[in-house]
Amino acid sequence: MSDVQATDTPRLEIRVTTTVDAAWRALRDKDVIRQWHAWQSGELEAELDSIYFTDVVEDAENHTLVPNGGDRFEIREDGDAVRITLVRAPLSGDAEWDAYYDDVTEGWTSFLQQLRFALERKPGEQRRTLFFGNRQTYSGTVIERLELDSAGEPGSRYTATLAGEAIEGEVWFRSEHQLGVTVDSWGEGLLIIAGTGPSATDPAGTSMALLSTYGLADDVYSLLDKRWSQWWADNTGK
Repeated sequence: MSDVQATDTPRLEIRVTTTVDAAWRALRDKDVIRQWHAWQSGELEAELDSIYFTDVVEDAENHTLVPNGGDRFEIREDGDAVRITLVRAPLSGDAEWDAYYDDVTEGWTSFLQQLRFALERKPGEQRRTLFFGNRQTYSGTVIERLELDSAGEPGSRYTATLAGEAIEGEVWFRSEHQLGVTVDSWGEGLLIIAGTGPSATDPAGTSMALLSTYGLADDVYSLLDKRWSQWWADNTGK
């Protein structure tokens, strides 16, 4: 099974067609981590240093890692693949920080799927990303407005017109609040729509779009950014 699955722990899992050594390197080599964690921004380097290389507990022999913050990664062989598990840290007891606990869990759900994509489809390749977010529109609503709600099950092909661009690809994963699809014309890139459901903090729910592209010319990438910026402004926060 390839989907990220959450339990009440919460416990997130992906099964990846790769080796234990490659999966471990994806947690300990910053050049590899850059290709799947979060998205490109001015804060990414500091974030990687803080999470993966500051006050961490590392067991290279058993392939377990507790990053700064208390979440726990475990890597295990699983037949001809590898199972990567992330066990979330418990609530901190700080009400202000804990209000964003679900946001962090959903973020890890997205990032683990980006990790699976990087290891299975794009090993050694450099991504270029775009990010859009809104705390007044639910991710499920964004998926509907993109007319991706009819996309099939993981592994199936789909076609759609997104932000004025006719695209096609493969459904990569689904979860309660997220949908990920590959996009052939983005150098076989990856689009993830993610967010959280309505809560006391965010009564309407939240949403974000993570676009990972590969090998696009600068003018093509700039046009993609322009189209998505306009679409996001027109279709979220309302």
